[in-house]
Amino acid sequence: MTTDKDTHKPGLLIVDDDPLISDTLNFVLSRDFNVYVADSRAQARSVLRQLDHPPPLALVDLGLPPSPHRPDEGFRLIAELVAYAPDMKIVVLSGQSDEANARHARTLGAIDFVSKPADPPALKQLLLQALQLSNAEKSAASGVRLLGESMPVEKLRQQIAQFAGSPFPVLVQGESGCGKELIARALHDTSPRAARNFYALNCAAISPTLVEPTLFGYAKGAFTGATTSRAGYFEDARESTLFLDEIGELPLELQAKLLRVLENGEFQRVGETQSRSSNARVVAATNRDLRQEVRGGRFRADLYHRLSVFAIDVPPLRDLGDDRILLLDHFRTFYARQSGSKPFELNGHALTEWLEYSFPGNVRELRNIAIRLTTKYAGQPVDAAQLRAELDTESPDTPIHGIAAPRDPLALTEAAKKQLQTERGFNLDETLARWERGYVEAALEMTQGNLTRAAKMLGMNRTTLYSRMQNYAAQNDDNTKIS
Repeated sequence: MTTDKDTHKPGLLIVDDDPLISDTLNFVLSRDFNVYVADSRAQARSVLRQLDHPPPLALVDLGLPPSPHRPDEGFRLIAELVAYAPDMKIVVLSGQSDEANARHARTLGAIDFVSKPADPPALKQLLLQALQLSNAEKSAASGVRLLGESMPVEKLRQQIAQFAGSPFPVLVQGESGCGKELIARALHDTSPRAARNFYALNCAAISPTLVEPTLFGYAKGAFTGATTSRAGYFEDARESTLFLDEIGELPLELQAKLLRVLENGEFQRVGETQSRSSNARVVAATNRDLRQEVRGGRFRADLYHRLSVFAIDVPPLRDLGDDRILLLDHFRTFYARQSGSKPFELNGHALTEWLEYSFPGNVRELRNIAIRLTTKYAGQPVDAAQLRAELDTESPDTPIHGIAAPRDPLALTEAAKKQLQTERGFNLDETLARWERGYVEAALEMTQGNLTRAAKMLGMNRTTLYSRMQNYAAQNDDNTKIS
């Protein structure tokens, strides 16, 4: 995207449906940032797709249309931004200052929650601090190692050592935030290709119409806006490693072309008939069960088997035992050093709370908690109440936007015990209703509102799904658009 922005300023995306607020923030913050404004989740996606690179910072209001009095759209946008640009630092700026909303926003990946009205100078300082942390993380990325002493982490190390030297694809599976890209980088860094650049592409972050030219390149004049020829990721990474994140989002019509490259290394730029070749080693990642996607007809079986020549399952943080303390020590030391302060300390009761927490947002959530505690309690002891204020103890143990809840009855029982112990005023009917509606809305989003396909995905008939949607609309006066 060509803009008249100052290339020396960091980018900042502001998403707020109140023009008075967004215009005011744009005026104040544009002196230090290249500001991009959107008033809805859809417009935010449109703005990002026009940019060559995602901005490192975002200010997101929770109450966005079509339901500005509820936080649902804001939560969805945070999850989408984290998937689109995992390094983006997201600050929630909201009039919906309920502490449960703040905790859930942080679990999804936001680093902080600021209630309206906000003080612009303080907000600017918070964003600059977040940018400093982002730059520090990028500069340290090449030196990041796989931390942990638990058996699951040791198994990961063994698999990385075993698979790194092979040219065949690797499928990395795990919940959102558990470190799948870290595994891909470790495979690259310990391979014979380590001296070459590592290439990463998030398949969920690109408009479906742009996936093919992004992967395979295009010829001049191939489509409107193609004023020059351009190489794609497979061409750039032809002797290196190409990490394809969120591979389950790849459109079906492109899956056959990806399969061809994996089988014989051949591809064509969009608008060309000339065959080109690539020897890129593909590492793909997903937080979906691709076998279930294959059974549902949403992912090609032959591509799944080709991608999963080697498979690595990244465990959720809740299964790593005392590694949660090791990771805490790493991040609190790292961020204290970056901010020029002393690390905080958890007292005995807080440490017990830390080990009992399930971390639904996994390592990403742990890292953001460490950032907030460093900011608030540098060099101080942190008690259980102070820590609990940073935890999302009211959400189900496994996030609705990640892998489904555990199917093992014993594991599910243990997860239920934790929730009953930590959540005050628990109501089973309300909890089940939230889960049901979450799955329905997820299916409708994934099928662009197609009721028949969504019902098939959910394993119910179309009339049942329609009836439940009518109930949601009646309860909340929130009309869901369908096709």
